[in-house]
Amino acid sequence: MALEDAKTQIDMAFTRTDPRGLAYENAFGGAVSFLRRRYTKDLAGVDLAVTGVPFDQAVTHRPGTRFGPRAIREASTLQAFDAPYGWGFDPLSEMTVVDYGDMAFDYAYTADVPDRVQAHIAGILAAGAGTITLGGDHFITLPILRAYAERFGPVALIQFDAHSDTWADDDMSRIDHGTFLYKALKQGVVAPETTVSVGIRTDNPDTLGVHILDAPQVHREGVDQTVARIKQVVGDRPCYITFDIDCLDPAFAPGTGTPVWGGLASWQAAAILRGLAGIHLVGGDVVEVSPPYDTTGATAIAGAHVASELIALYGWTRRPGGGA
Repeated sequence: MALEDAKTQIDMAFTRTDPRGLAYENAFGGAVSFLRRRYTKDLAGVDLAVTGVPFDQAVTHRPGTRFGPRAIREASTLQAFDAPYGWGFDPLSEMTVVDYGDMAFDYAYTADVPDRVQAHIAGILAAGAGTITLGGDHFITLPILRAYAERFGPVALIQFDAHSDTWADDDMSRIDHGTFLYKALKQGVVAPETTVSVGIRTDNPDTLGVHILDAPQVHREGVDQTVARIKQVVGDRPCYITFDIDCLDPAFAPGTGTPVWGGLASWQAAAILRGLAGIHLVGGDVVEVSPPYDTTGATAIAGAHVASELIALYGWTRRPGGGA
């Protein structure tokens, strides 16, 4: 069936009539959407919307993550043929997942971006869909979390990152990707006792009570223990995952603004994400993919895989007979 479909399928981002199911158009051709999902602003009956926020004006070092959503979408075309490996179900057939496109904004009005991001995500949530957001720098997670807190109350947070992002910053007008979690905690949209940061390997003495599973601890204790610790923190609460691609070692993801050696290998990240099956995931994001710093495309490939795993995680408890 797949070979026959490959002969006729093209531009599935626009020509797809059934929003569910895999896609078989050539990975190297056609209009690019995430996993060949349909581009649409109509969220009626949609379970999950993938959307991009191509904003990178809050970085402390190397820019370029404004190109992240586009690169992640392109990298995802190779993953659209098959169900995600190791999950035992196909979330693209069990759920209606769409590509909602990118958020529109005027780059010259940086101060307007936080409210725009919050409103963009809030509009999707109000329609009854969850979100997987493609960044963009890590600042965008703060207004996303505000939108989620408005709907669910303070959510449990799993942060994959090389940096704690809890450096002190009490100026609410500052837009900084290194202080998003500090502000989220201070504003009460997440709580330290239900927040866990995985892969940390930069020094910051004050982590504001957040549970830290740093990279050496993950390497030392292994995947199973790491998963158990994360699940102990988040429990069965509504949970959001933010995945900064610099959680991965630069050997696996060099295309990012602030790379730090000693990070997680891609296989570790994949195993941890799959081990989290059963958490009450309500949304997630992949941020800090900066394609200009990676001529191989490996970082965007990693970002696309992370986003695909988040979709599978979201669908796991929502599939027929799901929950376990």
